[in-house]
Amino acid sequence: MKRYWVVGGIYADTKFDRMQDGGPEQKFGPFKTYEEAKAEWQHHAWSTVDNACARYRIEEEAGDTWYWVVGGPYADTRFKEPAAGGGEQWHGPFKSYEQAKIEWSRLAWSTVDDATCRYRIEKLAYGERPRTAH
Repeated sequence: MKRYWVVGGIYADTKFDRMQDGGPEQKFGPFKTYEEAKAEWQHHAWSTVDNACARYRIEEEAGDTWYWVVGGPYADTRFKEPAAGGGEQWHGPFKSYEQAKIEWSRLAWSTVDDATCRYRIEKLAYGERPRTAH
């Protein structure tokens, strides 16, 4: 049975490699479904939306995993519906979180001036199909 966790917090800087307080990342869960974890992720992401050093991700327990960079332009700054004429873009897969983070950084910086564009890193079990935005 798969379990999902929301992991992250406030980092020391936008390298996202150490926490602001020097402690471990926060971990919320486990959640039985991806949808439950995504709702928790959205709660934390929205509560820290104005902090450039805040970041949360969804992690999945079980088997071989792959990382995807997901996002693109959205209809508005709620980031729930993709912009008209498109869906969420999926870039990857990447074998490690670090590889996905490089692509996330490239995409995020290339759209930094677009307030309705956002990317996140998703972790999926090998063979699992990427999900689309609801």
